[in-house]
Amino acid sequence: MLVRLLYCSRAVDTSPDAIDSILAQARQHNPSSGITGILCYGAGIFLQAIEGGRIPVSELFGTILNDPRHKDVSLLHFEEILERRFGDWSMGQVNISKVNHTTLLKYSETPTLDPYAVSGKVSLALLEDLMATAAICGRAG
Repeated sequence: MLVRLLYCSRAVDTSPDAIDSILAQARQHNPSSGITGILCYGAGIFLQAIEGGRIPVSELFGTILNDPRHKDVSLLHFEEILERRFGDWSMGQVNISKVNHTTLLKYSETPTLDPYAVSGKVSLALLEDLMATAAICGRAG
């Protein structure tokens, strides 16, 4: 059974090396677990959608909850799905600082990434919009 989980967290270390390390680890681990998704990062905040089997996704989220690189982890949305929306990425990446501010304003009161201030469905819609506008890099290939 496929599921999609959406969460947000704050980065403990916001250096480019720390963020690159998180992405590299995800891209190395996720394919063997059948996990796909995207990670949006900006202003010290992660917004991530992960898709895959119920057990691997749940185990990964448990790992994230205990990962010292994340704080203030918040589950935004969890659902059973018929098909993946982010299946082309072992872990696609969005650098929110390079996204047109009008895209963010469609989903928020301000042109900043703040998934803590909006619903999980709004955050998922933002990620889908970013995917549709090709703002995601790191496509599996």
